[in-house]
Amino acid sequence: MQSLINRVKPARAFKADPAPSRWAWRMQRLMLTPAFLFGLRFGVPFCLALFAGTVYLADDARRGQIADGYASLRSSIQQRPEFMVKLMAIDGAGPELAANVRAAVPIDFPTSSFDLDLAAMRSTIMQLPGVQQASLRVKPGGLLHVEVQPRVAVAVWRTQDGLALIDESGTYIGRLAHRTDRPDLPLVAGEAANVSIAEALDLLRVAAPLGDRLRGFIRMGARRWDVVLDREQRILLPETGAIQALERVIALEGAQEVLTRDVARVDMRLAQRPTVQMNKEATQEWWRIRQISGQ
Repeated sequence: MQSLINRVKPARAFKADPAPSRWAWRMQRLMLTPAFLFGLRFGVPFCLALFAGTVYLADDARRGQIADGYASLRSSIQQRPEFMVKLMAIDGAGPELAANVRAAVPIDFPTSSFDLDLAAMRSTIMQLPGVQQASLRVKPGGLLHVEVQPRVAVAVWRTQDGLALIDESGTYIGRLAHRTDRPDLPLVAGEAANVSIAEALDLLRVAAPLGDRLRGFIRMGARRWDVVLDREQRILLPETGAIQALERVIALEGAQEVLTRDVARVDMRLAQRPTVQMNKEATQEWWRIRQISGQ
């Protein structure tokens, strides 16, 4: 009996496997993936916050409270005294132009600097006829400073609508009530005279020896200039080489006093054959003398 008992071996105790299960191993491998870790750290909180915010903002009353609070906070900041503009100062412009600038950009002072669209205001001021350049900025102390560079009138342009001032580029500046208001400026007239104002100014410098006899310049057919003198005299200049042609006439005047005589016009349109036309009275007198001489 004892031998039989000895022959029966006791069963060994079960030992747990230290290796992780398949699912545990996969989870450990997944936790080592950078994309999964990023999604776990940032993606999950973001989705939870987005879901909570969506649920919270689904109520119209809550959205209205948030909007009103933001508007109230923004208004309280913008209406602070250090951001308020109380005065506009305009430099570089005369009284009339300054009045036009104020009328173009009317501002109800005091106002917040956040409510001023300086770019749009500058664009509006630049569209004024007498303004060549403008700059705007808000200075400390609640001052809106407007720096204006006005256009400088160089000639008076006579049109069918009246008299107008133009600058060296031919740009319209403003109306002129009477010619005597700007006797210091030359007078130009004719179609598209403002387009060729640079040439007219060159002719003006050449015609300086004529002094007070010069009355102005007329653009003929938008192609060439006529120089108008007193006593209804005219110098007809060619399309090209007008300055040289006028210089020749000035030289003739200095040598032979052509323009001092009873001449109605000097035609320089043909450089090879300048033509002098006498006025009506001088022509009649010349014919009378010829008739007497023929007798």
